[in-house]
Amino acid sequence: MDQNKRVTASIIGASGYSGAELVGLLMRHPKVAIEEIYAHTQAGKHFSDLYPAIHCDKVFQAYSGQYGSDIYFLALPHGEALQIIPGLLAAGKTVIDLSGDFRLKSIAEHRKFYGGEKPEGAFLQYGMPELFGDDIAAATAISNPGCYATSIILGLAPLFRDNAPGMAVESVNVTAVSGISGAGRSSKTELSFSEMSGNMRAYKVGAHQHTPEIMQALGSSAENPGFRFVFTPMIAPYVRGIYSVLNVRLSSRVDMESIRTHYRKFYAQAPFVRLRDGVTEVRHVAHTNFCDISLAWEDDGSLVIITAIDNLVKGAAGQAVQNMNLMLGFEETTALL
Repeated sequence: MDQNKRVTASIIGASGYSGAELVGLLMRHPKVAIEEIYAHTQAGKHFSDLYPAIHCDKVFQAYSGQYGSDIYFLALPHGEALQIIPGLLAAGKTVIDLSGDFRLKSIAEHRKFYGGEKPEGAFLQYGMPELFGDDIAAATAISNPGCYATSIILGLAPLFRDNAPGMAVESVNVTAVSGISGAGRSSKTELSFSEMSGNMRAYKVGAHQHTPEIMQALGSSAENPGFRFVFTPMIAPYVRGIYSVLNVRLSSRVDMESIRTHYRKFYAQAPFVRLRDGVTEVRHVAHTNFCDISLAWEDDGSLVIITAIDNLVKGAAGQAVQNMNLMLGFEETTALL
């Protein structure tokens, strides 16, 4: 990629929260020019009418197979990217998909957790820069990780990779809380102010679609897990952020300083992962591309890992831009700090 040439980018599904976040990030990217924004239900409307806080003068278009831009971001409901991406790839375009359509290698797991069919081979390079940076840099098409998956995988990955010394994982029990924006922009009665104010609840218990994605990234699978994994997602009445508490049972207790040293070494080259001395909070990462990690021991010998991310940035649009930077040879942190 010519470093002196501005890359043209289009966003398909730009009217949703993640799509709008992408617009805001790309608007301030010095090497990218937004060419078109697509949103079928909002076609003909100005972006600024929906999101006045983001200064973009583009008008939403209905996507009908245009291939004029260098790179395409897709922020669409699950199932729709499967119909669009093959044409983009055939046209030689760089693609980053924010849906779950191309995340899972297993067709059976996709069918079980997403409730739909997809063809064999419908899998793209998984776009988690901290784990697969070299592969991402060499790819032309990326499947962006899910938000819960990002918060959980980054918390656990050092225990499963780089031969973590004496840190064999026997079980993981996760409780993760998301802000309401994680459910998307579409109107739902159960997410209204009167339903959620002063409330909190679990949902999709034992059946959340990010479960197989997490297991796959950790070298296991939901169908044949190599360790016991329990994931309870919850929703709370704040707008953005995911707060994950991971209770991990190791085969033997390991000195905490050894664990901290291992985590620091593992993420030494990761500009957006911060190991915190104290307990992290959602407000520490809101509107940023950071993932903060805190570590502690429970009295019963369990390792407690707490992570915090902004679900719309590190959990979606910010990670997509981070992937784009790697794919196109830009500085990884461009437009994200």
